[in-house]
Amino acid sequence: MSARQAWWEGSRTRWAAVTAVVLALLFAGAATVASARDGAAPERPVTPAADSVEAGFARDMAVHHQQAVEMSFLVRDLTDDEEIRRLAYDIANTQANQRGMLLGWLDLWGLPKVAMDREPMGWMGMPSHGASAPGAPMPGMASRAQLAELRASKGRQAEIGYLRLMTAHHKGGVHMARGCAEKCATPVERELAQGMVDAQESEIALMAELLRKRGVRG
Repeated sequence: MSARQAWWEGSRTRWAAVTAVVLALLFAGAATVASARDGAAPERPVTPAADSVEAGFARDMAVHHQQAVEMSFLVRDLTDDEEIRRLAYDIANTQANQRGMLLGWLDLWGLPKVAMDREPMGWMGMPSHGASAPGAPMPGMASRAQLAELRASKGRQAEIGYLRLMTAHHKGGVHMARGCAEKCATPVERELAQGMVDAQESEIALMAELLRKRGVRG
């Protein structure tokens, strides 16, 4: 990723994080006011703990999304195909904004964005080992070798490499998002996770079609 792209993505993520915090605060305030109007004592919102499903999902999916953004920026510089470039832009834009929301929630909850003492995917009750490519920390994530191979490719080869890597990446993301959709107690995070499942499954089908157009099976 170029310095300009890195700056642009970082700025987008910071603004998205700020927006997520502001919206969360407004939502909490509105809920408190509505409760007071109904005559009931306002309930204090429950803050997820550092070892909660909510925090684990936010941390892990933020890392997962970051790689999708990186791969999408890479392929936009490696091909002139407008269909692929448009898909890459949509994925980068969507996942950068979602990443900002996830990091914003961690800020709101006063929780660390990195937990070195916690195993990735531990919040799902499963280890990450053996669930992804060698050298990749979570399901679907590309290894350093795979990213290097993508960087070294061009044109049709880059398009096929990106579609294959992103399909695997999305499948891993769907697996993680389903875990939060089933286990997260925070409604807004659970709804975001289900939205990820729906959107990424649709993109998986689209990428399979783009691979078929290139004479390749997904």
